[in-house]
Parts: sequence; C-alpha cells; structure tokens
Amino acid sequence: MILIVDSGSTKCDWIAVDKDGNQLLEKMRTKGLNPAILSEKKLKKIIKKNKELKANRETVTNVYFYGAGCGTERPKALLRSVLEDVFKNAAVEVHEDTMAAVYATINHNKEAAVVCIMGTGSNCSYFDGENLHQRVNSLGYSVMDDASGNYYGRQLLRDYYFNHMPENIKIAFASKFNVENDYVKYNLYKKPNPNAYLANFAEFMFLHKDSEYTINLIKKGIKLFATTMIMQYKEELKTVPVHFAGSIAYFSQNEIKEIANEMGFTVGNFERRPIEGLVLFHTNSN
Repeated sequence: MILIVDSGSTKCDWIAVDKDGNQLLEKMRTKGLNPAILSEKKLKKIIKKNKELKANRETVTNVYFYGAGCGTERPKALLRSVLEDVFKNAAVEVHEDTMAAVYATINHNKEAAVVCIMGTGSNCSYFDGENLHQRVNSLGYSVMDDASGNYYGRQLLRDYYFNHMPENIKIAFASKFNVENDYVKYNLYKKPNPNAYLANFAEFMFLHKDSEYTINLIKKGIKLFATTMIMQYKEELKTVPVHFAGSIAYFSQNEIKEIANEMGFTVGNFERRPIEGLVLFHTNSN
C-alpha cells in the first residue's frame, strides 16, 4: 500500500493506492501535520487517531508526504521520523508543499517548468528538472499572494464596502455572505486563519462570471500575479511552459490564457487538486 499525503497547517489529505494507482481506501482527512509548529507527540497523536491509518499501518510500503512547514531540514527530519515510527515497514519521503504542485503538473519526471500555485494562497517557482528555485520569498497573505483566494476575497470585500460593485452583484454578495461589519472584523482580526476566511469569498466570482465586473476582477488579479511573480523568470519563460495548480487557477483558465497571450508566456497544464496529480506521478514512477 502506498500513502500519498498533501498537508496544510489546518487539514491533511491521505490517499491509499496500490502500485498501479488503484485506490484502496476511501480518501482520508486528518488535522494538518505541520512539523514547524507541532510537537512529535502531537504529530503522532493526529495520525493514530485515524482508525483507517492505524488499522493499515503495517501494510504501508511507501509514504510520500508533501506539507506546509517542511521547507527546512529540522522540521522535515522530525516529520520523517514520526512517519517512520508509525509506518514501520514503509520507505518515507517528505517534501515541502510546493513540490506537490510541481509533481502534480509536470509532464514527466525531469521536465523543466515554471509552476504556479493559485489556491487559498499563491506562489510561483522554477523547477529545472531536479531542483526548485524561488526568486521571491513570500511575506504571506497580507502583503503578497496576488491572484489567490484570499486576494480575491479581500478585493470583493473592499469593492462591496467602497460601493464599487454593480448593484445586482452587491445584492447577490450580501445575500450569500454575512457582511455585517462587526462580523467581518471579528473573522479578520480575532479568529485564526483570516487568509482562509477571505478565500471563502472567492467562489462568488465563479458563480457570477457572466458579469463584466467579475471578469475584470479576475483578470486584474492574474495580470498582477503574472507581473510580480511569473515574470521573475523571464529567461526561463523563453523555453519552458507555465503550469498551474489550485482551484483559483483551474476556474480561471480562460483568463490566464488570455493574459499569457498578452504577456508572452506559454501556458501548460492545470491541476485543481495536486494530490490527484501526485497519485499519477508516483504510480507512474514505480
């Protein structure tokens, strides 16, 4: 049994497959396993709390883990040790979450490409066929993350409060969400994960893509992301495609292709959920 795992700080998805990619168990979800913020004891407790994982742990032969907090060696080594202890018969690999987007979108193991993530957050890297290169260190959702879910959520809220939405869109927005100012401020400044709260608004755009306002909003974010992030790799873009992972990118494919045509880069693949692409990557590699 092969376990392929995609983890953020709040949730973690597990898929169990055989060597041919056939799913063996129902897709599982646990709390997030971020080794940069959780102790060894807590990490083990979260994994063992899942009955399916606990019952099948002796039959696992490989674990491919991609997660938040795994970008530096110390937390990566901690998580590897935890997984090796729980799944005693398994060979374990631990990678940073950005590599999930790379492996889920490239066409073959050694393909060079610029790979973008556009989901709750956003990022852009260059994969040279072996190693990952990033030209911009992210400062997080409050300063960066252009064209992400939280970026669009912020823009929608601003446009609503500044009366920049067409009246019909504004009415629809207010009917779908609680936009009472104290409630919004409580979620932004008192509750954890304000980036995820903001990202919840982004779905609204794709439910109203018949509006010129919405189309322009989507394009503005993508063009900003392309300018600040994708164009960091001007030389590489002459010879490699740009792949995209994440729901925002998946539902903005037409707009991304339009901006790419304007700015002169080649669009490659789109993968809504990286974990599904990871299954193909790892089962094809075996």
